[in-house]
Amino acid sequence: MTRPTAAGPQTAAFPRTTVVLTFLMENWSEGKAPPYSPMTSPPKPGAVDRAGILWANYGGQSGIARLMRIAGQHGVSGTVCINARSAELFPQTVKHIVASGFEIGGHNYMQDEVLSGLSEPEERALIQKSLRILTEISGQRPTGWLSSVIATTDKTADLLAEEGLLWHGDYNDIDQPHQVKTRSGSIVAIPHSDYADNRVLRGAPDDWFNCYKDMFDYLYRKEPGSLINITMHGNFGGRPLMAAQLDKLLTYIRAHDEVWMPRHDELANWVNKHSVQETPFTQRFAA
Repeated sequence: MTRPTAAGPQTAAFPRTTVVLTFLMENWSEGKAPPYSPMTSPPKPGAVDRAGILWANYGGQSGIARLMRIAGQHGVSGTVCINARSAELFPQTVKHIVASGFEIGGHNYMQDEVLSGLSEPEERALIQKSLRILTEISGQRPTGWLSSVIATTDKTADLLAEEGLLWHGDYNDIDQPHQVKTRSGSIVAIPHSDYADNRVLRGAPDDWFNCYKDMFDYLYRKEPGSLINITMHGNFGGRPLMAAQLDKLLTYIRAHDEVWMPRHDELANWVNKHSVQETPFTQRFAA
């Protein structure tokens, strides 16, 4: 990667703007609902939150398929990160994801079984279990991983590279994807979204659209070579009131030239092809 010049970004290799779609298919432990219940009143202590459990199932039932349908109508694909338990509950949806040309990524076994706090053998076993289940159900081994709630350990990247994975999405300290060295070889770090759909569902869904539109406009004009990761949950963003915002946003983005919308594996392969290394923001642009 070359040093910056006054003419633009520090590397001419990056497309002007890269936009990736990350859809999340999640479920919690048996008898458990998401901690953020959609109900206005919590269940009585000790009672099973059946409403919350059914609400969480929406992603596998309808939400993920709707998000993929919208993306496909705009001529783009994306990556669906899946709890392995979600794959067990909704195997037909997982098969539909693969048949629709979307990539699948690992996303732990259950949403509430996080990697942080696990020993290295425990973490390795959870990663291997999740990848095995996804492979058996989908017929396709995932090439990447996004941890549930972005909770990792200092060994996560090593263990994912040990499994031969191509990319790792648990990074919130970078703007651009780049290669990361591990004890088992390199893996591509892909930054995740700071503003997913679950922040606005109960409020004003169009705030989500405006946030991403404003960010896209700024980066498109001011910071060529930038990446935008649009993240939506099947149980949140797959509902019509949020999915409508994705449809509107993709309509807007696709009206611009020089925008690349790859799957995560396509992006990671591009990063490896160009041997992209981490470059601090201070080196990306001229003063």
